[in-house]
Amino acid sequence: MDFKPAGLLTGIGSVPYTDPDQALSLIFSNTPEIPYWPQMPQKGPQEGFIFQFLSPLVSTGLIKIENNRAFFDSEDQRWAESLADFYTLYMAAMEGDAGALEVFSLPENAASGFYAFIKHVQEKGPGEAIFFKGHLAGPLTVGFQLKDDKGRLAYYEDQLRDVLVKTLALNARWQAQKLSSLGRPAIIFVDEPGISIYGKSGYITVTREMIEKDLNEIADQIHAAGALAGVHSCDAIDWSILYQCHLDIVNLDIYNFGESLLPFVQELKAFIQRGGILAQGIVPTNEKAFAENCESLVKRLRDLWDQLLIRGISERDLLMRTMITPACGTGLLDQDLAVHIYGLAREVSGVVRELARV
Repeated sequence: MDFKPAGLLTGIGSVPYTDPDQALSLIFSNTPEIPYWPQMPQKGPQEGFIFQFLSPLVSTGLIKIENNRAFFDSEDQRWAESLADFYTLYMAAMEGDAGALEVFSLPENAASGFYAFIKHVQEKGPGEAIFFKGHLAGPLTVGFQLKDDKGRLAYYEDQLRDVLVKTLALNARWQAQKLSSLGRPAIIFVDEPGISIYGKSGYITVTREMIEKDLNEIADQIHAAGALAGVHSCDAIDWSILYQCHLDIVNLDIYNFGESLLPFVQELKAFIQRGGILAQGIVPTNEKAFAENCESLVKRLRDLWDQLLIRGISERDLLMRTMITPACGTGLLDQDLAVHIYGLAREVSGVVRELARV
């Protein structure tokens, strides 16, 4: 689909609440056109990525949890059998078995914000929503936090990386189907801060091809469900990787790392021309937000845009293909700060939307 957000606002995953109703109030009051389900990390470890996105690997016995530590137990005598069970389940889901796909769902006890979001929309209707947004942790981020029983990072082990990527891909597909069943198409973001390791001396075995293959596998499952696929990364990275993946939206922390776009302007231009969207995280998600206002943030945005226009990006294309977000999630912040951040983001979005209408 050819979506031109022209300054519309959405948020990034986490919010600093333990009560879903409070979280949804923040979301729907500030991002009514592209509301999203809230992650609530302050509720405890059950809201972390292991329980939210990797439960099939726990249920099949591939991941074990002992002493609050999750790991791949490849030495278990049932390892080969558990792998076979996983791939049988995966193939059934890929072939359209709804029950098998349901195994890759978000567990209700680990994603209360998702189910509260579903209930809210079912009871109150979609309101102003044009899209519903979901999100999941990315394979690099997950693969560099999980290890096997020998202490090896999962991302470096081909078999483990494969089951991680496939699990995340089907979770993304399930989210897209579930959200779109509410009457609006879905957007699914892969939250991938881990991509910042690419090109660093300590990670030379992580190749561009590995990153692209993994993200494309997830994006393809999102597209198979009729949704738009995006990646959020909050660092200065080689953006050309994401522009060349099967993505519709690239989201970054413009406030802190906007100038990191400049070396990749030609790739950005091609991305925008093929319909890509640049989701720009212009409001800082820390105490710096209290020192900013709408005018200062719009000026910062316009200063960066001037640099992009000088380098050949069409102003009209940029305006039409701009989405506004906070720089990152707010899950670990004070509630008052999160409210302030979303208020600023809403004001900036309003200005950009006016510019796009001219």
